[in-house]
This record gives sequence, structure tokens and C-alpha cells, in this order.
Amino acid sequence: MPLVTSTEMFKKAYEGQYAIGAFNVNNMEIIQGIVDAAKLENSPLILQVSAGARKYAKHIYLMKLVEAAVEDTGLPICLHLDHGEDFEICKSCVDGGFTSVMIDGSKHSFEDNIELTKRVVDYAHNKGVVVEAELGKLAGVEDSIKVAAKDATYTDPDQAVEFVERTGVDSLAIAIGTSHGAYKFKGKPELDFARLEKISNLLPNFPLVLHGASTVLPEFVALCNEYGGKLDGAQGVPEDMLLQAGKFGVCKINIDTDLRLAMTASVRKYLANNPADFDPRQYLKPARQAIQDMVSHKIRNVLNSSNRL
Repeated sequence: MPLVTSTEMFKKAYEGQYAIGAFNVNNMEIIQGIVDAAKLENSPLILQVSAGARKYAKHIYLMKLVEAAVEDTGLPICLHLDHGEDFEICKSCVDGGFTSVMIDGSKHSFEDNIELTKRVVDYAHNKGVVVEAELGKLAGVEDSIKVAAKDATYTDPDQAVEFVERTGVDSLAIAIGTSHGAYKFKGKPELDFARLEKISNLLPNFPLVLHGASTVLPEFVALCNEYGGKLDGAQGVPEDMLLQAGKFGVCKINIDTDLRLAMTASVRKYLANNPADFDPRQYLKPARQAIQDMVSHKIRNVLNSSNRL
């Protein structure tokens, strides 16, 4: 089975009121853990690659790893570029075999964002590739993306309609209170569901996307801290809020920080308990299992995408 786009995935997700996990990948063990979980859960799956991951692992290596995952599992997998910052990287990924790309023009003015997004859409659609864009700014840090809390802006519902109509984009990442990274809320975490519902009502049958949606599970924070981390006070979006978002047109939920925490906690624990061991296979094997367990948990309890194939 070849790589697929997210078009049919999102159609089914919207109708079924669930979301599909878009999991960031950097290396073989992370990919294996994610796809093994999706296979076990019989869940649709998006693997996504940031510009930083693409630079770290190299495009061709990631492509071959994802192709191997498709051949090994038989899963319909969508390969997505996460936070493409300009036309050139989107074009490179389209030409290089990705089936979905994100152009993130959120740092630009509304009109410039539309112009950039439309250019990517025209090119990608001509090659059979779908496009995600972003309107609004999320606070937090992810790779080279750094937005201070004071500079974050929620998505304007009316602008969202105009943006989609003028660009022809296939999905839209919106800002309703999530944030990148293992960040700290000031007080109780909240998502603006009234805003989300309004956007969904104005854009019926249109797939919305949530970035910065890791929940930063306390057990992995505790494990990291126990073995040398400094993540006291880190917290993410409560899982029940993310589950609820799937009922308001959110068809794709991005998950990265939770994967990093699960893997790092596992590696730190193993090396602390086995200081004489220098075989990478020995500490990467439980790390891969930690990724699989994390993704299975997300699929069942956050995305509600089990048994949707």
C-alpha cells in the first residue's frame, strides 16, 4: 500500500466525531513505536516531520523508514510536513514524496499569509498533495518556532472562513488556547470551546487541526525529574478537553512533546539503573516500547480513533 493523503481520513473523522493523531517522528525507534501502536489499535495514522527532524535525520532516511513502516504494517499512512515556514521547504517535501504539507504563515500579516498559502496550495494540489495552513499564533516553543505568551493570538472565526475560501487549503490549524512544548499554564488549563464551535459552524464539514496538544502526563514528568530532569510545574492540555474537541470538527491533533517525554524518561531510567551498559539497543528497546504504550493510550483515550480503519 502506498502512502495516502489525509482526505478520506478527515472525512471519516469528521463524520465520526473523532480525531486522528499526527505524531512527530525523528528516528527509527519512534516510527516503529508509533506504527506498532496504530496497528495494534487498528487506527488511522499521520506521521509528521518537522523541519528540524528533516534536517537531523535527512529527508531520504525518513522517507525510507516510513516506506518500511507501510510495508511492514500495511497501514494507510499519511506523511506530513509539520510547520513548513516557506514555499521552498513545502515544494521540496511535495517533490520528495510527502502526501501532505503544512505551510505556516501565521507569523505574517493576514494578506501575506493568504498569498503564501495559496501559492503552496496551487503547487501541492497540482501534484496530488494536500495542504494544512495556520491562522492565529500559538504560544510556546517547537524547534525554531518561538512565540511568547504575550504575542499569542486566537483565531478569528470570520477570518478563518475568508482564509479557507481564498486559499483553497484542505485543513486549518487554529489557536484556541493550546501551546507548544512542556509549558506551564498560569492557573487551570482552558480551551476556548465557544470559539471552536463557532469556527466549526462557520466551516461545516471542514477539518480543523490542534497543534500544541500534548497532555504532558505527570508520570513521565515525574520519571524525567527522578532521573535528572527539571520539569517541575510542566503541564499540558487535559485529555478530556482534547477528546471533546473531536466533537467540534477537530480531525487532527498533533502530538510531539508527550513522545519526547516518554522516550527520554525511559532512556534516563534505564541508564540510571544500568550504568555499565553501553549497548544502544538495550536502552532504545524499552524507549520504543514506551512510545508504543504512549501512542496506544492517546489513540484510545484522547483521539477515540481505535478500530476506525
